[in-house]
Amino acid sequence: MLDSSRNIAVIGLGNTLRRDDGVGIHLLAELENELKRNDISFLNFGIASFGLVNFLSEFRKVLLIDAMDAGLAPATVKVFRLEDAYIYVGQNKISSHEITLADLLGVCKILGLTTEVQVAGVQVKDASYGLEMTPELEKAKSGIVRNIKELVLSWLEEQEARKE
Repeated sequence: MLDSSRNIAVIGLGNTLRRDDGVGIHLLAELENELKRNDISFLNFGIASFGLVNFLSEFRKVLLIDAMDAGLAPATVKVFRLEDAYIYVGQNKISSHEITLADLLGVCKILGLTTEVQVAGVQVKDASYGLEMTPELEKAKSGIVRNIKELVLSWLEEQEARKE
């Protein structure tokens, strides 16, 4: 059950049975452990479907953490607004999930959702079947967590400044 007093959600996406594709889930677990805050919702959506859209409207700001294949160096992270996803994806599907970022954006527009959605896309090296991430992503994990943590904390600071 969601706590509607929380205005910020961090949502991990990915399939942990497909090596680097599970990076969003792995990063989510690390972030939840490090932040340990009651004012942020941490949600594991695994291989997301259209059901994800139902949860977006519950929050003011959402960060989706997901693996992507945009032809960048492995472990490269790009943070972008959902509306800007086409810059990184063009006509290609960069997510291995049931719903692509383009699909998600389309549904959000149709429903008139006002939630600010940003995506932290992490370039994969190998999304074949296997339980462990590649050494490149494993090595970069702590730095990625640190950067995402700073972003989310800046959102909380903005939120507090608005209350004053």
